[in-house]
Amino acid sequence: MMKVSPKQPGENSKDYSYRVIKQNIMSLTLAPGQVISEIDLAEALQISRTPVREVIAKLKEEHLIDVIPQVGTYVSKITGQLIEEAAFMRLTLEQEILLRSSRSFPAEVLPELRRNVAQQELLLEQQGRELDFHQLDTEFHQLIFRGNRRENVWTAITRLSTHYNRMRLLSEMEHNFGEAVSQHREMLRIIELHLTEQVEPAVRQHIIEPMKDWEQLYQPGSRYAAYFDVGSPIGLA
Repeated sequence: MMKVSPKQPGENSKDYSYRVIKQNIMSLTLAPGQVISEIDLAEALQISRTPVREVIAKLKEEHLIDVIPQVGTYVSKITGQLIEEAAFMRLTLEQEILLRSSRSFPAEVLPELRRNVAQQELLLEQQGRELDFHQLDTEFHQLIFRGNRRENVWTAITRLSTHYNRMRLLSEMEHNFGEAVSQHREMLRIIELHLTEQVEPAVRQHIIEPMKDWEQLYQPGSRYAAYFDVGSPIGLA
């Protein structure tokens, strides 16, 4: 069942439905491959069908919803090709942004980065906090891009990473997120100590290495097998 949050101040029906529906897709509450309907979504959100119809069209463009004429509307299954493209983009751009950060990083942003990592470490002691970690994970990387005045680049990465991020969340729900926290801690250390020579292996470890554990999640015997587009397996960058 979809989780419905209240409207935010000044939020119109279209923006509200976009935010809530996308959050439910990205959190896997609306599972990959799940049938959805314009009527049910509008009723759950207590709004008219028109903004929901517009949002479905927008999310279709973002590869998060599939509309098959005379068949139905579905949450898009996780697709290997889109994961690989996002991993390629993140590997390339985050390596460059961390390299810049290791040379120079604004003093006013560094405390925020440290607080973020400290909050991640606190979550390690608690069960069922994968979504909270996922939010902190996003904020951690966003802070690094903000420190380099490249926030729009991070926005572009986020838009292309919807399938990668759903896969990463699924993996963290199955395998814990302790390694990701350690990797963030190492990236922070690289920035603090100006360890430029350690940038490339640190970013590759963070972006590419987790993908090696994902294969077991989309194998035919996995309980998540139905979440994946079998015609587009996941490869390693």
